[in-house]
Amino acid sequence: MSKNCLNCQQPLEQNFCPHCGQKATTHRYSLKQFFVQDFTRAVLNLEKGFFYTMKELFTRPGHSIREYVMGKRAKHFNFFTFIILIITIGHLIAEYFNFSMIDVAYYSDDKESLTVLEKVSKESPKLFKLAQIPFFAIFSFLIFKKGKQNFTEHLVLNSYKISAELVILIICSMLTIFYKNTPEIDYIFRAISLILLIYSTCFYYQYFSPFGYSKVGLFFRSLVTSLIINVIIAAVTMFAIGMKQGFEGR
Repeated sequence: MSKNCLNCQQPLEQNFCPHCGQKATTHRYSLKQFFVQDFTRAVLNLEKGFFYTMKELFTRPGHSIREYVMGKRAKHFNFFTFIILIITIGHLIAEYFNFSMIDVAYYSDDKESLTVLEKVSKESPKLFKLAQIPFFAIFSFLIFKKGKQNFTEHLVLNSYKISAELVILIICSMLTIFYKNTPEIDYIFRAISLILLIYSTCFYYQYFSPFGYSKVGLFFRSLVTSLIINVIIAAVTMFAIGMKQGFEGR
């Protein structure tokens, strides 16, 4: 048993902290714990802390999620529940406002690929978004090895990062409701891409700041990770679309 609560640093003498209520024992994330305990708890029991987690993700994202991973978890919304809820909210908003990728992407020449991508994402929105998390985790794990976070911990931190980016996308995409088929759409989506890049870079920079990287080195690692991940995700997505089109064409 830890001598002090990892959430509030109060002395511990029982199984639960008398000050904040967190369990006296916390653990590093493992695949068994990830799928068996957290997944079950996320599906069956909605926890408190949604708005606290949302606030932290947009005021001190990397720092707060690092603290969560390292044991300060009492106030935070469970990562799996959080991303599922954000995806669901985004899907409901898109359905309500009849938001379509094709409507706002008139400037793209690849209409056919966008149509297939939209179809896949609408048929299985949760799986489509959740499938991206391992790609983010792999690259952050490889580039930030000095941080000594295991792969499952990278899955957790990237789950929160993607959740925040989805919130940004939902808010910014709603602006397109007022600018359909106008030149402003192009500027909005360019701005969204820049905002997401800045957020991702800041997230990684804050999260890995205590692990001995120089400020310049950490900044470039954070920026390169964000750029590489987005390029890889785009490439894999388009490859999957191509494969789907190939099979359907037979």
